[in-house]
Amino acid sequence: MTAEKMTSKMAMELEDRYGAHNYHPLPVVLARGQGVHVWDVEGKRYYDFLSSYSAVNQGHCHPKIVKALTDQAQVLALTSRAFYNDVLGVFEKYVTEYFGFEKVLPMNTGAEAVETAIKLCRKWAYQKKGISANQAKIIVCDNNFHGRTTTIVSFSSDPDAFGDYGPFGPGFVRIPYNNLPALEKALEDTDVAGFLVEPIQGEAGVFVPDQGYLSGAAGLCRKKNVLFIADEVQTGIARTGRLLACDHEGVRPDILILGKAISGGLYPVSAVLADDDVMLVIKPGQHGSTFGGNPIGARVAIAALEVVREEKLAERSEKLGALLRKELSAIDSPMISLVRGKGLLNAVVIKPTGGMEAWDVCLRMAENGLLAKPTHGDIIRFAPPLVITEEQILDCVAIIRSSILSFT
Repeated sequence: MTAEKMTSKMAMELEDRYGAHNYHPLPVVLARGQGVHVWDVEGKRYYDFLSSYSAVNQGHCHPKIVKALTDQAQVLALTSRAFYNDVLGVFEKYVTEYFGFEKVLPMNTGAEAVETAIKLCRKWAYQKKGISANQAKIIVCDNNFHGRTTTIVSFSSDPDAFGDYGPFGPGFVRIPYNNLPALEKALEDTDVAGFLVEPIQGEAGVFVPDQGYLSGAAGLCRKKNVLFIADEVQTGIARTGRLLACDHEGVRPDILILGKAISGGLYPVSAVLADDDVMLVIKPGQHGSTFGGNPIGARVAIAALEVVREEKLAERSEKLGALLRKELSAIDSPMISLVRGKGLLNAVVIKPTGGMEAWDVCLRMAENGLLAKPTHGDIIRFAPPLVITEEQILDCVAIIRSSILSFT
């Protein structure tokens, strides 16, 4: 392939021929990214309104984060945790102080971090709460999305996620999301160790719970000595207009799960944060990762979090998210049945019109220079990099408006 210029058609044919068919991408082949924009292999520029599922909150190829990666890569990339390195402790101090926890356990991906939180919760249940061996239960919610491992999909309510992957292990109780009475009822079981919840259900279509749900849930857990576990892999790192989505209600989780934008999309980094009483139940040799806590990931994460603070990305997300929802709500089209979101994590629910659905809208927007992706068939998630400007937001709304109105 080096002898001829790669085209979109060639790239898509290669993936179809040699790659597993576990994704259904829009027919756009990206070759470059900078800030809020990406370019395809033919050179066409697009606004990125997905941000790699909120991994590139700081924008594509942010120069400060790129420099941190390249500088460290030339010095020391990986030692494994068989030895100390001179960067991990610096990262651990920085990230625990940044989020206000006593300890952090670094991993690589969001799913690994969720698995870590599950193991941590169970071990705490047996060693600290006194639940009988192998009886600990974790409450989860309908329509959750916490990852793709066999353990995680075992408590999914999405047949595409769990279908034909059994048998599954026990230990999870699923209840309706945004339903405090259901949580209170489930907490009557004395074998419950934790409540694992997304502050906003992103993959479910940016479902925002009622005000007071998170604080109410945290209060109920506290009364029953149950760990409140917040999966902020997608909602964290300024995406919703606060550093954490839990911050909207002043909730401090017992276990905090982070990933995606903690590295600005430059390197796989995730983290689980908790205080000593919870974290120190795991002893040497009981959990780990070859790449977790590696020097490159540590340097990249520090730089990525510095960018969030220096460029006031949470404040920008809050302000521009309100503008985006206002402008989207003003689009006069029968295709738009609902606009919802928080900060710059938003969604539009599309009502099929004339045989055209959310997928068709996304294809039309791509033609017009804006990339987004449907979820659950009728929902389009709009989550641009947080470095976007007000002028760019208005430009993007014009693209969205013209694309939707072209069907009506």
